[in-house]
Amino acid sequence: MLLAKSSPNAQPLLTDNFGRSIEYLRISVTDRCDLRCTYCIPKGFRNFNEPASWLTFEEITRLVSVMAHNGLRRVRLTGGEPLLRRNLPSLVRRLAQIDEITDISLSTNGTRLAALAAELRDAGVSRINVSLDTLKAERNEALNGRDVFRQVLDGLLAAKKAGFHPIKINMVALKGQNDSEIDDMVEFCAGHGFVLRLIEAMPMGVTGRNASHLDLQPVRERLKQKHGLVESRIEGGGPARYLASKDGRVRIGFITPISEHFCATCNRVRLAVNGTMYLCLGQNEKFEFAPLLRGGASDAQLLTALADAMALKPERHEFLEKPDQIGRIMSVTGG
Repeated sequence: MLLAKSSPNAQPLLTDNFGRSIEYLRISVTDRCDLRCTYCIPKGFRNFNEPASWLTFEEITRLVSVMAHNGLRRVRLTGGEPLLRRNLPSLVRRLAQIDEITDISLSTNGTRLAALAAELRDAGVSRINVSLDTLKAERNEALNGRDVFRQVLDGLLAAKKAGFHPIKINMVALKGQNDSEIDDMVEFCAGHGFVLRLIEAMPMGVTGRNASHLDLQPVRERLKQKHGLVESRIEGGGPARYLASKDGRVRIGFITPISEHFCATCNRVRLAVNGTMYLCLGQNEKFEFAPLLRGGASDAQLLTALADAMALKPERHEFLEKPDQIGRIMSVTGG
C-alpha cells in the first residue's frame, strides 16, 4: 500500500508551531518495569495497563511508516522496561525495513540484556542506553528496589560483545545519594569505552518531585577542568550536550532539563504503549492515536491527525514554574 506523503513544496508535516522539525519518536513498548527506582515508580505501584490496551507491533509499525514518509528519521524503543515486551526483536525487524528510518536505538535497565543483546543487534538496533546509577551493589538495590547489579553488568558486557556502538550509560545524579560516585563512574565508562550521560532528575509524579535534585552545571565545570574536556559531538538524536577529552577516552553527556533546558531545539515526541502521543515530557498536551489505528482510519486521516498533534506541542516545559503539574510517572509516559 502506498503511504500518503506531504507535498514536496509544503512545510514538512512533522513541524510544530515553533518551527521545530520532529524527526525523533520515542516509542514505549510497555509501561511495565521490573525495577522500582526511587525517582521513578512509587513503592507498591501496581497500576500498569493491561496488555489489551497496548498497541500491536502492526499498529506501531503503521504509524511509524506514515511518520517516516513525512520526516521521521529516528526511533528509540523505551518503556517501562522494553525488554519485558515479548518478541521485541520482531518489532525491530519491522521498523528496520522502513527505508526512511536511519537510526533505531533502545533504552533499557539492562536486567535482561545479556540474553537479548545479540538478537537485538542482528534485528537492527544499532545503539543502546543502559541505566546505571551506581557502581555499588547495595546502593543499586536501594535505588532500584531489586538486587540486579550483576545482571546489569553482564548485560553491558554482552552488549559490548554483540557490537553495539556507542553504548551509553545513563546515570541520574541524585544529591546526597550517588553524587559522590560520579568520578568513579567516569573512570568506569572510560575504561570500558562507554559514554557516560549524567541526567538531572525531573519532577514527574510524586517520586520525581521528591527526588534529590542535583544541579549539573557545577559538576560539568569541575569535570571539564579535571579531564581537559572540550565540546564534542556523539551520535544520537536526543538532548544531551557532550564533552570529551582530547584523546577521546573520556566522553560525557549532560542532560539538564532543570538547570539548562533544551526546549528550543526539541525534535521529539513520545508514543505511549496505549497509543497516546505525548508532545512534551513536562506538559499535559497529548493526542490519542489508538482510536484511529483501530477504527479503520486511512493514511490521509492519520496524516491529518499527526498535523493536529504537532500543533499541540508546547514551546517549553514548566518544571520550575509548575513542579506539581505532571502527575504521570516516567514509566507511563515513555522514557
